[in-house]
Amino acid sequence: MTAHLIDGKAIAAEVREQVRLTVEDRLASGLRAPALATVLIGDEPASQVYVRNKRRACAAAGIRSIDHNLPATTTESELLALIDACNRNEGIDGILVQLPLPGHIDPAKVVSAIHPDKDVDGFHPLTFGLLALRTPRLRPCTSAGVMRMLERIDVDPKGKHCVVLGASNLVGRPLVLELLLSGATVTVCHRFTANLEEHVRQAEILTSAVGQPGLVRGEWIRPGAVVLDIGITRMSDGKLRGDVEFEQARQRASWIAPVPGGVGPMTVAMLLQNTLDAAQSQTKEFPNEAS
Repeated sequence: MTAHLIDGKAIAAEVREQVRLTVEDRLASGLRAPALATVLIGDEPASQVYVRNKRRACAAAGIRSIDHNLPATTTESELLALIDACNRNEGIDGILVQLPLPGHIDPAKVVSAIHPDKDVDGFHPLTFGLLALRTPRLRPCTSAGVMRMLERIDVDPKGKHCVVLGASNLVGRPLVLELLLSGATVTVCHRFTANLEEHVRQAEILTSAVGQPGLVRGEWIRPGAVVLDIGITRMSDGKLRGDVEFEQARQRASWIAPVPGGVGPMTVAMLLQNTLDAAQSQTKEFPNEAS
């Protein structure tokens, strides 16, 4: 058996194109383009790349990116004041503050300051709580991207045993909630889990978001399983590797998402989808562009 590749780039491109077409329809009907406020603090290279890619994706989809580039010396109170201004700006639909933040700023306080209606990252406590209560609004982007990928390859998690490696607030926990919502039976493994191999071998759908290259041996994969590797690590040679031994796992799985080119592109695509959804859910429409 050689697994089919799940082409995250192609699926993400489909999502982005659909967002672009919907934005075009909005403009044709006299509504303004959705607007996303992006906030970058400091000059950390990886964060600069991530934010630049998100801003470019917005431009390609017809979403207005309102850019805030702040120095690393920005105080917590200054950042919270900016978020409050964006919350009150009726021409802004989504707010994205790039993480990680400088050590003197509390990320939990920042995330909680974003109005839930503009929480396009999906990390506000209310947003998270609504997903847990099975009434989601804006969904965390990476986990939503995983669910879109499963839908695209016609794999229904309902009734299947799904094993999630990693319990972070950013990926693992929201993914567990998404899978439960879809009707799956879910096992979540974390740093205190014993007998990891035993759990992996039972997975009909396996996801891993740990960031530990080679954590999952290819021989552990259940024959016919669907494998979505979300972990990504840049090695000393510059190459990117996932948590799963790809070549060995590919000989046992039915579907597998590679690293890179798998789940990664879906995160930005779902951010655009969330921004559009936030704009469409507004009770009022404001034709004038945000200042």
